[in-house]
Amino acid sequence: MTPRLPPAPTDHYVALPDARLVTTRALLTVRENLADTIAARAMTCIHGGAGFGKTVAVTTCLRELDPGEDIHRITFHARPTTRAVRHELFTSLGLPGRPPRYAGEFDHLLKSEFATRPRTLVLDEAQWLSSDQLEYVRYIWDDPYTRLAIVFVGGEGCHHTLRKEPMLSSRIFIWQRFTRLTPDEVQDVIPLYHPVWADADPDDIAYADQHAAHGNFRNWARLTAHARTALERTGRTRVDQEVLRWAFSRLGSGS
Repeated sequence: MTPRLPPAPTDHYVALPDARLVTTRALLTVRENLADTIAARAMTCIHGGAGFGKTVAVTTCLRELDPGEDIHRITFHARPTTRAVRHELFTSLGLPGRPPRYAGEFDHLLKSEFATRPRTLVLDEAQWLSSDQLEYVRYIWDDPYTRLAIVFVGGEGCHHTLRKEPMLSSRIFIWQRFTRLTPDEVQDVIPLYHPVWADADPDDIAYADQHAAHGNFRNWARLTAHARTALERTGRTRVDQEVLRWAFSRLGSGS
């Protein structure tokens, strides 16, 4: 079955042309942690600040798995009800017919389906799940016949949200926290990330990070898009601090 993951071109913020996926230490750790979690049919939590690259790392590493792995990804954009979670699972599984009307019948159907073969369930923006929904996910995973690996992915609040649920948090196999790129990582990673930075002066890369990007991949993507526009419009071939200051003026950060 084809993994239910977004297409690779959508990975990069604003679909930045020529952007490359860079193998950071965090991405290598995600690859290892996901492989171990799926092998154990366990639960893991990958969390950290907005724009640090969590979702891209998870999606990329899941694409590299055995193509036979059955992957289902659900993204929450608001606080759902338990009924809504049931319906999201029903839709993701592609089950025929209409969803059952009654909770007990619905739960039996989902658990029976999750018992048919191994699956990986990715719950993105998991900080939106409340205690009831987290308990429901644990209830499905805990059934002795379901064959589920569950990957919780979320922002800074995700770790706190899951830790508040002792029955769930005690079952988390691996916790991984994403952090900002360090200044040394920025110098190693950013020249590989996009041709705009390939021959940039390291001092200018450090200047860009200090004043605008702050070790955040999404900030680097926005900055790169504006720097690329500046080079195209001015005919320049290399980023410098004048180009960067123009890019900063578009970011609304007061830099």
